[in-house]
Amino acid sequence: MYEIVESRFLKRGLVLTAALVCAIARPPVAAAQTTAPPIARLTMEEAVRLAVDRNQDLRAQRLTIDMAKADETTAALRPNINFSFDASGLPVFSPSQLTGSTFKDVVGYDAGLGFTFERGGKRDKRILVARDTTDVTAKNVFDAERNVRFQTEQAFIAVLLAKSSLQLAQDNLASFKNVVDVNRQRVTSGDLSQGDFLMVTLQQLQFETDVSSANIGLIQARAQLRRLVGFDTVAENVDAVGDLMFHPYTVAIESLTAEALASRPDLQAAESGLKLAQDQALLERGNRARDIGASAGYSKAGPDNTLGLGVSFDLPFGDRNQGNIAHADIAVRQAVEVQAAVRSTVLTDVATAFAAYQTSAQVVKLYESGYLDQAKQSLDISRYAYQRGAADLLSLLDAERTNRATQQAYRQALADFLSSVVQVNFVVGKQVMR
Repeated sequence: MYEIVESRFLKRGLVLTAALVCAIARPPVAAAQTTAPPIARLTMEEAVRLAVDRNQDLRAQRLTIDMAKADETTAALRPNINFSFDASGLPVFSPSQLTGSTFKDVVGYDAGLGFTFERGGKRDKRILVARDTTDVTAKNVFDAERNVRFQTEQAFIAVLLAKSSLQLAQDNLASFKNVVDVNRQRVTSGDLSQGDFLMVTLQQLQFETDVSSANIGLIQARAQLRRLVGFDTVAENVDAVGDLMFHPYTVAIESLTAEALASRPDLQAAESGLKLAQDQALLERGNRARDIGASAGYSKAGPDNTLGLGVSFDLPFGDRNQGNIAHADIAVRQAVEVQAAVRSTVLTDVATAFAAYQTSAQVVKLYESGYLDQAKQSLDISRYAYQRGAADLLSLLDAERTNRATQQAYRQALADFLSSVVQVNFVVGKQVMR
């Protein structure tokens, strides 16, 4: 019987020990689930969303809105009631006179309450100024978000351009390697001299250098994009989903100008700043009014009990808040100038961005009107003629350089066009071109 019980305890002990070992060896599931893998593919919309949500500078600046709201609470507070109490006539230096009746018949007591009545509508004006400050702060944060969106879109376009440039460089290298292989066969058959062949192979170095440069450019463009959207959020070789494409828009500068004047957060912040300055001037004039302090007190001196009332206020013979009022009036004039300057900046930005959009669209149309095909056809003709001995090596290399430069310039033109589109959206303050 004892052997059976002992065997059961032994088996249970072995099972518990095995379970404990498995629990220790098993990695924590919760920790593994909380660590999300880096994002490997991004669209422009996703990149902008991540940047606006996770940019550390923006997150810090958003906290200024909460700080301004906290200042609203402070502005709405009323003065505290003042309580005072004192006792006089205590015979601390003559302890022998301290008897049971001393506190009743000898010591005098005074207790009082005081309250300050604010005049000139100070509290309401403080609240208004605090709300104006919150409004200006929020609009400045919106403007900072606008800048982050623009920077992210520009960085995304730079990645697309770097990807396209790398693909072009790789295609050019592969194509030129075919030329090298054909000419190696010509050397073997005696149709090409060894010196000319060495010139061809040396030209391959330029194509390989183009690939290396394009690869470095892609790495740098990705790093810039990662900095904006969150360096640890996306993978090191994150793929920007999209293509360099030309899609013209039908817009008029008059409508863009009207949209910008209504939507630009920096202009809205300047307008709110003017209202803040005007309300601050009203507050300073309210501060000119003297507050009234009222008090009520109770006194006991021996058997006598008395009640006292009091009132106090400053006589405004010297300080009538003249300096702060003058300062606030100048601040209003300054805010008017700032608003006018920002409005002029908005109008200038729209005109400049619209001109850049029109110019970049015209450049892309020029390339697509036939120059791309002409460069490609010129290269094909030069290769065909060179391989048959009808053209010299310099003509072939010149055609290679022309085609490579034209193709790269076309991709740059597409990137400039896309940048001009996001520039228009940026200066207007909203997505008018999608």
